[in-house]
Amino acid sequence: MRLENIVMQARDPERTGAFWSAALGLVDGRPPHEGDYEGRLTIPGGPWLDICIEPVPHPPPPGWRLHLDLLGGVRQQEVVDRLLGLGARRIDIGQRAVPWVVLADPDGNPFCVMDERAPYQDTGPIAALPLDSADPERDGQFWAAVTGWVPADGIGPVTLRHASLRGPLLELCHEPEPKARQNRTHLDVRPEPGGPDQVELVELALSLGATRATEDWAQGHPWVVLRDPSGNEFCVLASG
Repeated sequence: MRLENIVMQARDPERTGAFWSAALGLVDGRPPHEGDYEGRLTIPGGPWLDICIEPVPHPPPPGWRLHLDLLGGVRQQEVVDRLLGLGARRIDIGQRAVPWVVLADPDGNPFCVMDERAPYQDTGPIAALPLDSADPERDGQFWAAVTGWVPADGIGPVTLRHASLRGPLLELCHEPEPKARQNRTHLDVRPEPGGPDQVELVELALSLGATRATEDWAQGHPWVVLRDPSGNEFCVLASG
């Protein structure tokens, strides 16, 4: 199995996708549905990840349990200036005096440009994917099982990474409050040849504490919508 997609939401996926394409150097692809956006990020010697953006009618509400931390390091100000020029804006989410810079994409989805940190080696333009967790140790074991990613040095209480030790870090972070609404950004995993198929991967996830999403919007797709043990949505895609 592999972690394949970072799925975001926006009122205008094409405009927001154009921003992320330029920001991350994505190779634009063909989204499965008209009006969506899809672009691929390839990490030399490591994984590839697709950035997918789907349409929603409303602006992002507060309470972001998963967001992108972009690589800044010694070039942090240069990166920030470039992103502002592409259409990002500075936002205040109560961060106060921190060494990273908090921005929002053209639709208002927040992300950070990070300062210099030793674990951010060979990450590519996305340094980390911080994910809120009620129990990082438990959820780290869960995400390792459903993605094949392995424990790695990082900033969060528990950090996973692709087995190549290249590409972004998945950081399980203590949640400031319990989950209250559907996440604006989520992850998709896909079965790979020789491993569990979709049904088996779903059953594995359920055995480790995942639950099925029962809302109407989660039904009738070729993928299966689940929630991790802390309630974060993710999808198990069809075997590819």
